[in-house]
Amino acid sequence: MTSGRTTHPLRLALDLGPLVLFFATFKIFGFFVATGAFMAATVVALAIGYARERRFSPMPVVTALLVLVFGGLTLALKSEIFLKIKPTVLYAFFAAVLLGGLAFNRLFIKYILEQAFDLTENGWRSLTWRWGLFFIFLAALNEVVWRNMSTDFWVTFKLAGVLPLTILFALSQTPFVLRHQIDSEAQRH
Repeated sequence: MTSGRTTHPLRLALDLGPLVLFFATFKIFGFFVATGAFMAATVVALAIGYARERRFSPMPVVTALLVLVFGGLTLALKSEIFLKIKPTVLYAFFAAVLLGGLAFNRLFIKYILEQAFDLTENGWRSLTWRWGLFFIFLAALNEVVWRNMSTDFWVTFKLAGVLPLTILFALSQTPFVLRHQIDSEAQRH
């Protein structure tokens, strides 16, 4: 990767900040206060991201919309279920977009990650399959956890389970990405 294609620490903070705040607020004030804090932090993170980049990135927008809709339902109906199914809906949506895009020869993952990688078309296609299937796995895993474990376990799992799993999965894709990376120097000559 070139220096122009690195993830900015602020982007990482904006992506993870609302989740960390949800976890901390839940531990102190409970689920419903944490839900409100999560919703507010998500909107703030989206606004800061827009102020920094002068555009809305698709994934944070979709995530924010789902947080607001499912968080709003959680608070309005005083039911934890809505926020607990939000990750399932989000992961299933990402899987559907990625894998559904393949049916129309659209490599949506390329639009999201092309600032970080320059892969062959075959590489993008395979990476799309891999991430699409991983999102299906996460959706199923969220369903198993929220339906069979306590709310405290589910909240902790969101931060201490899903986040490390996602990081490990992304890191496990490094050898694949390196094999399919287009050599920029070779292309210029």
